[in-house]
Amino acid sequence: MLQGITGLSLTSLRDNWGSEYQRTNNAGVPDPNGSIYWDFNALVGLFFPAVTGIMAGSNRSASLKDTQRSIPIGTLCATLTTTAMYLFSVLLFGALSTREELLTDRLLTATVAWPAPVVIYIGIILSTLGAALQSLTGAPRLLAAIANDDILPVLNYFKVSEGAEPHAATLFTALICIGCVIIGNLDLITPTITMFFLLCYAGVNLSCFLLDLLDAPSWRPRWKLHHWSLSLVGALLCVVIMFLISWSFTVISLALASLIYYYVSLKGKAGDWGDGFKSAYFQLALRSLRSLGANQVHPKNWYPIPLILCRPWGKLPENVPCHPKLADFANCMKKKGRGMSIFVSTIDGDYHELAEDAKTACHQLEAYIEYKRCEGVAEIIVAPSMSEGFRSIVQTMGLGNLKPNIVVVRYPEIWRRENLTEIPSTFVSIINDCIIANKAVVIVKGLDEWPNEFQRQYGTIDLYWIVRDGGLMLLLSQLLLTKATFESCKIQVFCIAEEDTDAEELKTDVKKFLYDLRMHAEVIVVTMKSWESHVESSSSGAQPDDSQEAYTSAQRRISTYLSEMKETAQREGRPQMVDGKQVVVNEQKVDKFLYTMLKLNSTILRYSRMAAVVLVSLPPPPLNHPAYFYMEYMDLLVENVPRMLIVRGYRRDVVTFFT
Repeated sequence: MLQGITGLSLTSLRDNWGSEYQRTNNAGVPDPNGSIYWDFNALVGLFFPAVTGIMAGSNRSASLKDTQRSIPIGTLCATLTTTAMYLFSVLLFGALSTREELLTDRLLTATVAWPAPVVIYIGIILSTLGAALQSLTGAPRLLAAIANDDILPVLNYFKVSEGAEPHAATLFTALICIGCVIIGNLDLITPTITMFFLLCYAGVNLSCFLLDLLDAPSWRPRWKLHHWSLSLVGALLCVVIMFLISWSFTVISLALASLIYYYVSLKGKAGDWGDGFKSAYFQLALRSLRSLGANQVHPKNWYPIPLILCRPWGKLPENVPCHPKLADFANCMKKKGRGMSIFVSTIDGDYHELAEDAKTACHQLEAYIEYKRCEGVAEIIVAPSMSEGFRSIVQTMGLGNLKPNIVVVRYPEIWRRENLTEIPSTFVSIINDCIIANKAVVIVKGLDEWPNEFQRQYGTIDLYWIVRDGGLMLLLSQLLLTKATFESCKIQVFCIAEEDTDAEELKTDVKKFLYDLRMHAEVIVVTMKSWESHVESSSSGAQPDDSQEAYTSAQRRISTYLSEMKETAQREGRPQMVDGKQVVVNEQKVDKFLYTMLKLNSTILRYSRMAAVVLVSLPPPPLNHPAYFYMEYMDLLVENVPRMLIVRGYRRDVVTFFT
């Protein structure tokens, strides 16, 4: 019997049972002064590559006849068989020789082989060639499959057509293998290989855990004994083993994997296999929506969700789905760019005929939103008219408390110039629909001149606070200040009061109110002559201090329109009708609206001609007045004001009025 070979002995097994880790040199030979100290963690990293063949079937899945049946059965059988053989070999060799012989004789199996050591030499060579050939056939195909899926664009050089051999991937894999062999010490390479294998197994287990836990309908495993807890335990074990082997390399590996995932999410193309994280996001969104419920949102938790109406008053250039400045304005309504905007538009016509056109337009609008780096979604609907389409949108868009709460519309400045006679009725219909649906309204005048993110504005943001709107105008002004474009501006609040109002008391009350809201703004009280005083001064021959040109021109156009409407009604023997609805016009109220709009416009031009943005309350369309009259009122309000937001709140506070 050779020295150190004791034969099968319980004494040898008992002596070898303990660990007693030692130092070795780079060749693995025990050396008290060796540079490498072996412990349990290091040995796990060294041994683990010996049991990494469980994914070999997956790498060769294209060669299997029945993948779904063969891989689970083959993997489990191979794992159980090899585990039993490894455990039996450990116990057998532990009872066969002394500890010193186990550590020094690197080919102990050949020493005790029957009938001669050459049997083991031939077996090692064949096993090495088999493992190498398996890796050289599986790894290149896996690399080519990743390249074909466009997961990493940098791997496009390794793409192959279906059924072709991956020559470039095979050459690349061979170069990596040769580089590892040149190092000359596989004991230093195996821990690195172990990390990559463990990351792969952890990813597979995590995917199974997410799909099973989230009850994804597409997750239907044939293995009936599967449970999500097993996948979770498997993923955690993989991570724990990685930290046992080397915590520093584990951190580097996880950081590298995160960077690759981030790179794939930015540059990679979406595959057709789905994403477990997307399912998790979906379930999280559903649970969050259910937790929000349908109760009224507290002002402290209120977020603007603007519904951006992209349908222009006129025509846009070809391939431009939306006004170029609408996304810039939508971003100004979000704090630090966080929030959701819904861009909607309508196509006039029949849905069955224009459904495909709507899909194409929706894709164009989505591309526009992404290009403008605006967080939002796009929706295009087909309707007989713009009014009916918007009415459908404002009723159905959104879900629960995630319904849009602000409707953003561009002011139709071209309606008179382009002689677009249908605009007044459509414009008024949109405002009335928003009022009925309890949506706030923001009408943007001067959108063409709205600044982008690189055009810094100076001066003031002026608010003309006429009616209580739940604090929406104040909140919008504060949101504007959070953008780099308007951060150099200051807020001015103008309170409109009649001549007999105590201006100082009103100013003190508003300042206290703004202080409680933690909003910094200068308060200015502007007195305005009432309509009754205007009538008295007009009857006494006194001239108002405003220019009469715009006022008289609007009066003249309204009088002409009213005369034509009366003549048509008398000729046809019916009541006065506009857009199929009966109207009753009180001419004194028409003059009152015109005068109020003119006085407010004159006040804005007097105090805010150089303001960066002017915010003013939106007057609701008067009942029984033609839409044409309302457009005349609005034109007087916005006359010569370059950039204005006309705001109407809704029956809900958006800021906390009490602290």
